[in-house]
Amino acid sequence: MAIDGSHGEGGGQILRSALSLAIILSKPVEIINIRRGRPKSGLRPQHLTCVNACRDISDAHVEGNEIGSAQLRFSPQVTKSGNFTFNVAEKRGSAGSTSLILQTLLPPLVLGQHTTQLTLMGGTHGPWSPPFHYLKEIFIPVIGRMGVSIELTIDKWGWYPIGGGIVHAEINPIIPLNPPLPPLLKGGKVGLGEKGGLKGLIVEERGRLTRIWGLSAVSNLPLAIAERQRSEGLKELKALTIDTDIEVISAPSPGKGTFFFIVAEYAGIKAGFSALGAIGKPAEEVAREACRAFFEYHDSNGAVEPHLADQLIPYMALADGASSFTTTKVTRHLLTNVWTVRQLMDVDIRVKGREGECGRVTRV
Repeated sequence: MAIDGSHGEGGGQILRSALSLAIILSKPVEIINIRRGRPKSGLRPQHLTCVNACRDISDAHVEGNEIGSAQLRFSPQVTKSGNFTFNVAEKRGSAGSTSLILQTLLPPLVLGQHTTQLTLMGGTHGPWSPPFHYLKEIFIPVIGRMGVSIELTIDKWGWYPIGGGIVHAEINPIIPLNPPLPPLLKGGKVGLGEKGGLKGLIVEERGRLTRIWGLSAVSNLPLAIAERQRSEGLKELKALTIDTDIEVISAPSPGKGTFFFIVAEYAGIKAGFSALGAIGKPAEEVAREACRAFFEYHDSNGAVEPHLADQLIPYMALADGASSFTTTKVTRHLLTNVWTVRQLMDVDIRVKGREGECGRVTRV
């Protein structure tokens, strides 16, 4: 089966979702025009690490796994458990995202038979990908409601451009079986037979805002920068008259960077918003950037914020049960991920709403 990597937003998400599902379904896949919609098309270091990591956990036969390759053939065999270490900078110096590698590996590993320990090395807090703390505090708890059990820890933070971060993940199978029972494809659903599997997810209403908390971090820079970020963030959020707590930390890292992250806890969902520092960017603007993203969400209709929405699509497709959520914004990333899943699975996922507007996603 050939999948056109230039479809929709034309980025790396098509590659990552296709690899994950190919392993779960034991289905060979060919991906062409990889990242054709990006300034530097083809496989970059973090995408190559994704491919090779998927190869290692599935004993796959792979063709085209080279930097710059625009075409890939991937034929998985069987999902393996164990201890694995993957370094984004192994082939070429890079602060490529450990988060995106982790998100690629999670679906097949949570449907595996035994606990797996991952060590991922590279970027942990960089542009164009979810930061470590977003995965830990937002993404993992939501898929935890579907039955997933994952523990994330961080030893070192990896900032752009040098990376060097170290993240550990302990991934527990949803149902440990003895003897092992392979995943079953049942009318578009992948579960673990009659003994369980991923549960459906319903998030229609966010409910009342109950708490805001977060962190303001620096690495190898004056702590006063983090203090300024915190002060500005508290100032921006003051009008909400809600319990707010922002911790200031000095994060261990081989590089330099600043980070501001807030978690908004509602009765029905948590949402996360962050911003990174940069040379010439005032600490106050870092905090304001994250707060603006929060207020845009808070003042909109829908429960799931846009970045989380597209990340939930593969889990909805794999769940043994109906799922639905509302989102504050239908994005091209979301639509592209739905399209990718449909290329590999006979699954009915529907998106109601125009791109750029609030919408509803259902899987029946």
